[in-house]
Amino acid sequence: MPTKAGSVTDAVKRPRMLRQYELIDKVRSYDPMADEAILNRAYVYAMRMHGAQKRASGDPYFAHPIEVAGILTEYRLDTATIVTALLHDVIEDTPVTPDDIAHLFGAEIAELVEGVTKLTKLELNSEHTKQAENLRKFILAISKDVRVLMVKLADRLHNMRTLQYIKAPAKRERIARETLDIYAPLARSIGCHRICTELEELAFEHLNPVARNAISRRLATLRTEQGGAVDVVSREIIAKLEATGLSARVFGREKNAYSIWRKLQRKSIGFSQLSDIYAFRVIVSTEEECYRALGVVHMAWPSVPDRFKDYLSTPKRNNYRSLHTTVVGPKGLRIEMQIRTEDMDRVAEDGVAAHWRYKNQSYGFDADHQAAAGGRDPLVNLRHLVQVLEHGGDVDELVEHAKLEMYLDQVFVFTPKGKLVSLPSGAMPLDFAYAVHTDVGDTCIGVKINGDLKPLRTALVNGDVIEVIRGPKPVVPPDWRSLTVTGRARSAIRRHIRQSEKEELIRLGRATVDQTFARADKSRSDVSLIPALERWGVTTEDEIFELIGRGRVSPAQILDVIFPGLKPADRDAATAVRKIEDGKGARLYVRGSGVTSGFALHFGDCCTPVPGDRIVGIVGEDQTRLTIHTIDCANLAQFEDREDLWRDLQWTPEAERNTVTQSRLTATIRNAPGVLGQACTVIGDAGGNIVNLRMHRRQEDFFDVDFDVEVKDAKHMTHIAAALRANPSIETVDRAKG
Repeated sequence: MPTKAGSVTDAVKRPRMLRQYELIDKVRSYDPMADEAILNRAYVYAMRMHGAQKRASGDPYFAHPIEVAGILTEYRLDTATIVTALLHDVIEDTPVTPDDIAHLFGAEIAELVEGVTKLTKLELNSEHTKQAENLRKFILAISKDVRVLMVKLADRLHNMRTLQYIKAPAKRERIARETLDIYAPLARSIGCHRICTELEELAFEHLNPVARNAISRRLATLRTEQGGAVDVVSREIIAKLEATGLSARVFGREKNAYSIWRKLQRKSIGFSQLSDIYAFRVIVSTEEECYRALGVVHMAWPSVPDRFKDYLSTPKRNNYRSLHTTVVGPKGLRIEMQIRTEDMDRVAEDGVAAHWRYKNQSYGFDADHQAAAGGRDPLVNLRHLVQVLEHGGDVDELVEHAKLEMYLDQVFVFTPKGKLVSLPSGAMPLDFAYAVHTDVGDTCIGVKINGDLKPLRTALVNGDVIEVIRGPKPVVPPDWRSLTVTGRARSAIRRHIRQSEKEELIRLGRATVDQTFARADKSRSDVSLIPALERWGVTTEDEIFELIGRGRVSPAQILDVIFPGLKPADRDAATAVRKIEDGKGARLYVRGSGVTSGFALHFGDCCTPVPGDRIVGIVGEDQTRLTIHTIDCANLAQFEDREDLWRDLQWTPEAERNTVTQSRLTATIRNAPGVLGQACTVIGDAGGNIVNLRMHRRQEDFFDVDFDVEVKDAKHMTHIAAALRANPSIETVDRAKG
């Protein structure tokens, strides 16, 4: 019988499975008119169909769908969704067919169960084409009916709660990574904060237990030192509000470990400098009282500049509404506050699930209530993804852009007529142009931001008014890809440039094959590539080189097909990790308008770019050298007025496979015995290889250290930096930026 993820924790802590009458009581507590008969039939049917199947924990498998249904009752979903949860695995794991479900439970439930069944697991480490196709099916299914997504999220949540029962570490890591990259962002995109937060915490526990334990220990220390301050601050806030006639619920909460880890990744500061380990929520009765409460708080304590956000007048795309502010409050503590109404609080926690209610004597999703709460349909975000997926194109970009669209860090900008447009954080003018309309993006030749002409690489900030300057016909240079971050913009650009980039991809593919063959002491001129053409179903060598240039076939695969009897030592030499560095070989890893035979390529020592960074090239004054910088390198400021020297560049798929690059981290470390050794150990444990270190600015209490580290990519570097920041003896960590 099939064995899946474990059902619950160990025997001592294992909760009792929801009984049939208990599940029905839960549903009837919020929907007194619920159809008990169909709930009873579904409960019994799931138990009977799963029969003697066991989970990895040894529990009966039918405990899983029952627990998934129980999770969904916490979000007060309708009877059809609860029945779907009970039946969501019967088609996949038993002889039951969709027709059987339709006959016994009706067409609506059959369609929902089949929708959940079709959500093939996203195996992020699988073959790329399959991964993209799975993602396509997934997004198409959940964009039609949010109930399919709610069942799938509850299913994943229960599996994550019991992930420890899967014995294979690689499988646990794959499931946790998939959860963090796909399911948690999907939960966030529809506003289900509670599910999102728990998924992130559970995934973090399996993916990085060392960092999680370090942060948990620091939080425990803070809890001992400052725990009493939470109650004191809460009472003082209530007193200030009551003195002005405002009645409010106020409570403080501790940030979870993963949210702190994300801040350590984003900010070049240590744990001790984080100002918002504790956050306070102020719940009032009306929207007007939210603003009154904000005024009271700001009059009582000084506000921290640039830390105020008004999500009441401009809700997030998932309908989240609240006022955010940070003040220097009682006892000199920096306090983060969220001010909202009870209804806003439920939407903030439960997202789209907060809109299930009675309307016209029928219990279900209330679109009018959702519109009144925030005015946006959160599924619109997912439907935008469908447009990206339908454009096809490069599989790596397709999946990465789709994942990017699911994150909600965003910037609000306006058209000249005052229409609000929300974009992901880091968006640039071309992202705005394509968000308005594809034709606007295709014909864009320039942009005015707040009335001033600005370069197309300008990052947009909240409140910008954007005016697109259009030309008479579509002109889409290949370099534009590095001037966008949204999948919608990049997929539109990709359609225009596929043919124009073909020659460059063929060149890259041919060069990488030649280099791989040479490392194995072989030459392409001595063999025929016909076996490779037949293996990948193409007719010309240029076609196979293009597949390699796009990253869909690796040079190592070509080597294996052409030389099946290759000695292990020769294959190891050919596929060994390659170092990205200056010189002729750099052309295998960087492409764009500046990568021509007339230029020598040099990676900037000032910012040490690595794959995953957004990069640009600066042409030297002698027109023979192209220096590659990260887009945020401080040294680029001196070239701001020299548009003629800028070249837009991208990393090739080859750069992101089996390579290492040297980059630099600067850390401020406490001057104490063993601390430098701790830092080196942290870097090694995170998979980094220190090739050089230099100590400088040594003082009595602290000293600075430059670590030159070999890393795989920008994500790897960020991971190392965050791991260092979690160490209590390391004050700040930052990448070299010029």
